[in-house]
Amino acid sequence: MRTIYVQLPQGGYPIHIGSGLYSQLPNFIHDLGWDEHRPLMVIADSHVAPLYGEKVVQPLDEAGYQVSLVTFPAGEHSKSSSTLEKLTEECIRAGLDRNGAILALGGGVTGDLAGFLAASYMRGIPFIQLPTTLLAHDSSVGGKVGINHSLGKNMLGAFHQPSLVVFDTDTLITLPRREVVSGFAEVVKHALIYDDSFAKWLLDHHVQLNDLHSEYIAEAIARGCQVKADVVALDEREHGLRAILNYGHTMGHALEAISDYTYAHGEAVSIGMVGASLLGEKLRTARNVHHYTKEILAAFSLPTSFSGPWSNKQLVELMRRDKKALGGSLTFVLPKGIGEVVIQHDVQEEVVSEVLQELRGGVE
Repeated sequence: MRTIYVQLPQGGYPIHIGSGLYSQLPNFIHDLGWDEHRPLMVIADSHVAPLYGEKVVQPLDEAGYQVSLVTFPAGEHSKSSSTLEKLTEECIRAGLDRNGAILALGGGVTGDLAGFLAASYMRGIPFIQLPTTLLAHDSSVGGKVGINHSLGKNMLGAFHQPSLVVFDTDTLITLPRREVVSGFAEVVKHALIYDDSFAKWLLDHHVQLNDLHSEYIAEAIARGCQVKADVVALDEREHGLRAILNYGHTMGHALEAISDYTYAHGEAVSIGMVGASLLGEKLRTARNVHHYTKEILAAFSLPTSFSGPWSNKQLVELMRRDKKALGGSLTFVLPKGIGEVVIQHDVQEEVVSEVLQELRGGVE
């Protein structure tokens, strides 16, 4: 097992990464100082609950915890106010009080949704992240939780740090290949924004990583989580540095939303990172990053272009609604080099449209 600590001004929390960790959950929770009188609610989607719900509930139940399991329909569309309301009702019916805690078992949708429920229920109760996807190694760390609105992704949210993150790598074995591939996008992102040696390591070992070799996967998750932990420790509430974690997300979120989430999050972010590398070269914040960016993403079978009936103007308008936009101006995280980025405000729409045209292969 590997353990990383997220250090924050108001305390921190551990991230445990390894195989077979669900059986140790009672010990991890006991280490938090939580006794068996604290009621626990495990929240999972309809895909994850049958696979891992009992593996999480059983050891906690045997340890004497009062624990219940609630499910919701799988998919990005469930990250909504209507699902939030239904889960709130389940908490009330289960008698979850201010001494209770929520365990978010699943991918990024579950972590964001259950985390936002924990942030808002009775003005905030503790929660634990139990990520089951490679993609969620990013979203489970850092305390950003929220739900989507019809006009934009993550428009309603909060900063609510988990008390603990437990990543049982055994869950990756059951993931559909597309989800595994999508997850590598956030791993690559952490390398491209912060650690050029990590980027080189990913490219050197992409065969073992694509084969889900446990030793290499655990190393990749740990190094990705360490980047996230380092950045969050310096800027917990995204007043400056933390915005670099949005690399590729301005275009990526626009693609997700306009495609009605036909593009998976990691796929959209991958295309967004290629777009950011092109934009960086056009605006001369960086040189010779575009080819390398495409190479490392292609090594993990991630998309580097897109197609669709949407106009460049439609995509740009969605980018203007991005949370990082100031006064409607276009803001992007752009590369300075491999492992280093810069935040650029007031990017011209014409240049963004040029990049979008190149990403779609010149087809309007």
